[in-house]
Amino acid sequence: MDITAKLAILADAAKYDASCASSGTDKRTSAGSKGGPARGLGSTEGAGICHSYAPDGRCISLLKILLTNACAFDCLYCVNRATSNTPRARFTVEEAVTLTLDFYRRNYIEGLFLSSGVIRNADYTMEQVMRVAKSLRLDHGFKGYIHLKTIPDAAPELIAEAGLYADRLSINVELPNETSLKRLAPEKDLRAVRRTMADLRGRIEEAKEPTAAGRARPPRFAPAGQSTQMIVGADASDDRAILTTSANLYGSYRLKRVYFSAFSPIPDASAALPLAAPPLVREHRLYQADWLMRFYGFNVAEITEGGGMLDLSIDPKLAWALRHREQFPLDVARASREQLLRTPGLGKTVVDRILSARRFRMLRVEDLRRMRAPLAKALPFLKLADHTPSITTLESERLIERFVPQPRQMALAL
Repeated sequence: MDITAKLAILADAAKYDASCASSGTDKRTSAGSKGGPARGLGSTEGAGICHSYAPDGRCISLLKILLTNACAFDCLYCVNRATSNTPRARFTVEEAVTLTLDFYRRNYIEGLFLSSGVIRNADYTMEQVMRVAKSLRLDHGFKGYIHLKTIPDAAPELIAEAGLYADRLSINVELPNETSLKRLAPEKDLRAVRRTMADLRGRIEEAKEPTAAGRARPPRFAPAGQSTQMIVGADASDDRAILTTSANLYGSYRLKRVYFSAFSPIPDASAALPLAAPPLVREHRLYQADWLMRFYGFNVAEITEGGGMLDLSIDPKLAWALRHREQFPLDVARASREQLLRTPGLGKTVVDRILSARRFRMLRVEDLRRMRAPLAKALPFLKLADHTPSITTLESERLIERFVPQPRQMALAL
């Protein structure tokens, strides 16, 4: 099988893994520095990267491949499971390195996202994955971004070496609870996943500790941190369970991101799996809720107090505000930053602009318009110098109708 055919199979097999962002790492360029390392290839900060987009709108700026889609595990939700009737392929280490360099030189990508099915055993697979990153860094001076998917049961020393060459390491928890994982992926051990996460957290934090005078700086280790992914809709877990697991992972292991991937039905699927995929908007609402927890001071109980499943028709911040109308309207001249951040439509940038501008004058609707605040969503909850929302409107049960898109009759394609 030639390398083009392998690429078609192994790039398609990698599309189900959503955890491939390329942010948060050290800045590196190929120029080198005076007295520093020699010139290399690539950069993690340059412009001009050509991005492609998947059919669902996701931006793909990394060469995203599996080293192989052959796998010893038989996870029921995975198209690459051992018993799946799917074409198999495998890159050699040298082929994966060559592909990455060729794509980078053509300005198609900003780096590499590399995962793999488990072949032979965890140690052998992890060694092969690590060798790709090692060769790129040491043999070719590659300065671009590298994200490696780690194998939970692999020897700690192999994962430790991988962190020396990768910008980010990730390991997927796959499902929000151990019961579902045992039922759908019996070979996977959630405790092993968490042990690996704990080990990675320790190594990442150690590499970032300030060094005392005269002491050698610890080696660079996965400066963009670690991430994970959960599949949404493959089991009966509700959104509250998923977000609770996410909050625990952030708190216990200092993860950079928890990614959510809507379950996609696969050929010859087990009867234990649902027949249909969950609506993609559910994945979107989980990302919005995750954002509220990480940057807006919300907790799981507040986000899910309306029930175990998030409202698909409106975003979770708006849903919270509609449940707590007694806290509105907020006086923009006096409200705290925390209160403003909980107002529908106001993001961190707009709130910072409000706090800066209100020191000098009373703010009006036109001021918020210039700050690019979404007035249709925000004004029912805010009091300004020239605007006071109607209490009757704010308390009306029909207020939600302002924010829910009206159904449209689909046109016939003639």
